[in-house]
Amino acid sequence: MNTSSTSPWSSGASHRNGPFPKRSIEIGAIVVSFIYFWPVAVAYVAWKIAGYPALDQMREFARSGAWSLGSTNGQSRFARAFEAAKGGTGYRAPSGNWAFEEYRKAELDRLEARRRALQEESQAFADFVEELKRAKDREQFDAFMAKRRSEGGGPTIEA
Repeated sequence: MNTSSTSPWSSGASHRNGPFPKRSIEIGAIVVSFIYFWPVAVAYVAWKIAGYPALDQMREFARSGAWSLGSTNGQSRFARAFEAAKGGTGYRAPSGNWAFEEYRKAELDRLEARRRALQEESQAFADFVEELKRAKDREQFDAFMAKRRSEGGGPTIEA
């Protein structure tokens, strides 16, 4: 009668890596991460279900647009957003209509001119407030000096 089993639990293979199989340690780690920081655990479980894809494979999958229904130009929305963020400038996809592109450029130029005008007005107001503060400080200082001189407590300089 043969009592050996092909199960890793009963075979000696699990004892070569310690008293517990790696799978039980992995499950325990997932449970603990669900308790303390669940987003990491969810991400790991999704990665495990996907079959442990390498990062290059995941990046290529995101670029392919195969998972996105709203993909255009062979790229997913995620891939387009990622590429736009990598470029450091706002993402503006061309519309394909030259009249709209001219209108958009004119409006952006108009808005930029308005922004510059508002910035200049803001600077002019800040300068005006600063000048008022200086005038008020000068007035207060002059009043202090006049009061001090009238009381006779002013400095006397003898040559």
